Amino acid sequence: MTHAVVSGDSLTGALDRLVDRVRGAQFAVVLSPDGLPLGGSRHVEAKLAEQISGVVAGLLALGLAATRTCDAGGLRQIVVQMSRAFLFVATIRNGTILTVRIAGDDVEIGDMAYEVALFVGQAERHLPVTLEPASAARSGDTGVHLRHR
Repeated sequence: MTHAVVSGDSLTGALDRLVDRVRGAQFAVVLSPDGLPLGGSRHVEAKLAEQISGVVAGLLALGLAATRTCDAGGLRQIVVQMSRAFLFVATIRNGTILTVRIAGDDVEIGDMAYEVALFVGQAERHLPVTLEPASAARSGDTGVHLRHR
């Protein structure tokens, strides 16, 4: 039996499990479509979540520009390779964004890519976020709502 990667339990718990499954994974953060942090794995404090939000906003802008320029369909994932780490940014169909950092000398990038794809594929069905059309949003309402199960 296959278990859901993201289920009705805590988003933090789901992100912790994602980080725990891949050697070298350091943190995972889920952002709303407008870049607000919705949840993070253990050890993700507000300051880090805000910094990641800003970085991801810039990466997404570049990625979306590349998809328009290359006429290659929708943006699915961005991978940034640094000298000592990788940053994975993946879009989820409901508009949310997953970001994972992995670092170390013996990391398995393929394992992380697989886990990110698995998380994204299951998150679109199970992530506790629903989006309302902008026309339905009330004044001051972001249109993003957490579902409680």
